Amino acid sequence: MRLIKPVWVISIIIIVIIFVSHHVFAADVAKIGVIDLQKILETSAAGKSIQTELKKENDKMLADLKKKGAEIENIRKRLERESMVMGKEKREEKEREYRIKNNDLKSLKNKYRSDLQKHEGRLMQQLSDDINEIVNEIGKKEGYLIIINKLGVIYSPNSIDVTDKVIGKLNTKFTKNKKK
Repeated sequence: MRLIKPVWVISIIIIVIIFVSHHVFAADVAKIGVIDLQKILETSAAGKSIQTELKKENDKMLADLKKKGAEIENIRKRLERESMVMGKEKREEKEREYRIKNNDLKSLKNKYRSDLQKHEGRLMQQLSDDINEIVNEIGKKEGYLIIINKLGVIYSPNSIDVTDKVIGKLNTKFTKNKKK
């Protein structure tokens, strides 16, 4: 009889361990994902389009500023050459013209910089909205508990990186919107 009790106790302990471990392993595992926003900007069709558009606009503005700068430089050189033979009033008028044009150029440069930053902000906000929509869709559809930006993550295995899925869906959305 004594031998039966320890066997029953051990059997019950084994059953309890199996039962408890089954519930531990059967529990839902928190599914976590990461996205690399820099990679999305650099490799997605929408990100490349934004970069191309901003570069084109920047180049146009720089060309305009360079042209106006050359005009001002010509005025300065002409003023230096002719200042000795000009009357005082004429020289002061040309110096004033030079200062005004130079200040206008600085103002234009600041305006262009501001316009470019605003335009970049609008484009990036639209891209961010699209990315957030896609990430939410992926998160809900595939049961993610959380999807975070890889920027603040020190380590993450590639298996939880959903960047390529986001890029694929973003490219599809960009192509559809471009056709409209």
